Amino acid sequence: MDKTYDPKLHEEKIYTLWEKGGYFTPKIDKNKKPFTIIMPPPNANDPLHIGHARFVAVEDVLIRYHRMKGDSTLWLPGADHAGIETQFVFEKRLKEDGKSRFDFDQNTLYQMIWKYVQENKKTMEGQLRILGASCDWTRGKFTLDPDIVKIVYKTFKKLYDNGLVYKGNKLVNYCTYCGTAYSELEVDRVEKNIPLYYVKYSNADGEFITVATTRPETIFADTHLAVNPKDKKRGKLIGTKVLNPLTNEEMEIIGDEFVDPEFGTGIVKLTPAHDFNDFEAAQKHDLPFIVAINQDGKITTIGKKYAGLTVKKAREEVVKDLQEKGSIEKIDENYKTVVGVCYRCKNTIEPMLSTQWFLKVEPLVKTAREAVISGKIKFAAQRFEKTYLHWLDILRDWNISRQIVWGIRMPVWYCSACSQTIVTDGEKPEFCSNCQSADLEQESYTFDTWFSSGQWPFATLQTTQPGDFEYFYPTSVMETAYDILPFWVMRMIMLGLYATGEVPFKEVLIHGLVRDKQGQKISKSKGNVIDPIVMAEKYGSDALRMGIVWGALVENDISLSEDNIRAQRNFANKIWNVARYITTQSIEPRAKSIEKSKDTSKQDDAWIKEELGKTIERTTVLLEDYRLNEAAEEIYDFVWHKLADVYLEKTKDRQSEAQPTLLFALQESLKLLHPFMPFVTETIWQTLKETKGVEGFFEEEALIVAKWPEVV
Repeated sequence: MDKTYDPKLHEEKIYTLWEKGGYFTPKIDKNKKPFTIIMPPPNANDPLHIGHARFVAVEDVLIRYHRMKGDSTLWLPGADHAGIETQFVFEKRLKEDGKSRFDFDQNTLYQMIWKYVQENKKTMEGQLRILGASCDWTRGKFTLDPDIVKIVYKTFKKLYDNGLVYKGNKLVNYCTYCGTAYSELEVDRVEKNIPLYYVKYSNADGEFITVATTRPETIFADTHLAVNPKDKKRGKLIGTKVLNPLTNEEMEIIGDEFVDPEFGTGIVKLTPAHDFNDFEAAQKHDLPFIVAINQDGKITTIGKKYAGLTVKKAREEVVKDLQEKGSIEKIDENYKTVVGVCYRCKNTIEPMLSTQWFLKVEPLVKTAREAVISGKIKFAAQRFEKTYLHWLDILRDWNISRQIVWGIRMPVWYCSACSQTIVTDGEKPEFCSNCQSADLEQESYTFDTWFSSGQWPFATLQTTQPGDFEYFYPTSVMETAYDILPFWVMRMIMLGLYATGEVPFKEVLIHGLVRDKQGQKISKSKGNVIDPIVMAEKYGSDALRMGIVWGALVENDISLSEDNIRAQRNFANKIWNVARYITTQSIEPRAKSIEKSKDTSKQDDAWIKEELGKTIERTTVLLEDYRLNEAAEEIYDFVWHKLADVYLEKTKDRQSEAQPTLLFALQESLKLLHPFMPFVTETIWQTLKETKGVEGFFEEEALIVAKWPEVV
């Protein structure tokens, strides 16, 4: 063995050995228990970040552990086209070149994004290999693979045929910058300082009441005012009328319990086409909807003199006009409120009426709730079960259509002759089923990316190899980040149960964020980004993986620094040196040895075997319980502090006698450590296989498929 371990010399060769050996590719064996993880597909729009490295470290520990246990183990990799996120990233690149999406027709823009994604997908897959991900590349999938798209179409048609999908003109969350509607889950809520304007509304007698609002720019579109009917002070206003301070049109005051008597003056203005509470009140009271803001984020012609202005400019002009009329009582410049912003571009979301496709969630929510309550799906960390159930409780009908180019276009056609809507499983119909016209136009909308990725577990296994779905589904564990619990996990459960009648996975393992050493969230703007590939190249992938797993339960956030990674590089060197020492002694035993008491020798040998047994037992229990950090610490403690610091020192004077015990302890230590630090352990294993003097040990062809150690 070389004097020192250099990851650069070994990692690529070892990964090639694994891949060429077919060790990542399980066979369907009815006599074996399957263990399956469907990889959360990284977005194919950027290189991997440190969060991806965490899921690789966690999932690969589980995969390698179960593979060594003898389970038929499948880790299915993939990549996500990532809809709006990818288009947003690509448009930023266009902007850097002085261009925008509007400079290209839809087909050209789609092809440009496709090329970009394919290049990045290739890079990303190479990075997963660098990190040591032992996934089955022969079964790898992409969310835009034709067979995956076909499954998505099939599910959509089934939902449509069952009356669970409908097209309607409803109030939606709309980003005027990205040019698309979103579901409520894709809207971030942030606190902002926005002035609260106290506006006077007068009646025919010249008396006035005051209404507090943060949106004076929509006053011209207000239809009514409202008070809470239980408000004793203001309830008497119900049925009275006032004049709109901008249009001078008469407005009635109605009663609705959604009004908070403690907000502002206890009287609110209603703009049903631009506020969710107002929209529901309008439906209840049969009020009109006046659209004040268009999808470009500008005032409509209804606004007359304000038409064409941006929301910000219109607000300035409206406030100016109201002040000139004496209709502004006061302005609270220090008012803070929570505002919805686009989760991608961070611009303010505009609630607006729009014709979209919606999924009725109520029946799906019912089965998704029951799956968890009944225990068919278990959360490794109980607190996330509560979060999951909370999101189910507040879920509204899901807007599944997006006004973007990059994505799976909806399999809907409209007849130009009779306006018939035709939904298929993907194929364009030859003619209209109603009037037989062949003049059909496809829906321009694409699916919400979460609608397609929500079908990932069953769509992948139904399109890989014959028998995969029947054998590997339901999958064993869904391991993913907590920030996409409502986006993805909840929807996978809903759609998986609907499409297959079975849960998509048996357990959910949520991992926390990777933070910097001060506990701060990692971001480019803070300048504290940890590039996993840079760290892997500098210290070795094993050191990075062990540094990520070390120190915190999977579900908790971890603070990671280069010091953590460097420390684990030192541990990789330690295990290398231990192996080198033991095997060197087996080849070249010292000529002289000091006689020791046989009783003491037996005690030392028995002690290390006992400690090894305890370590095997505890590590196995901890891995079964997903306490990966504690398992890593157990192995570290045994190798460094018991095997190296104590037993090696005690046996220096009796190497020949102790050699079988030393080799056994090393062999079992390599097995225990392999899921965490696969490269250095496999390198040692492959080296020792060819070493003289270690006969009877390291006999399996590769450590990756060696049998998991048992207590002797």
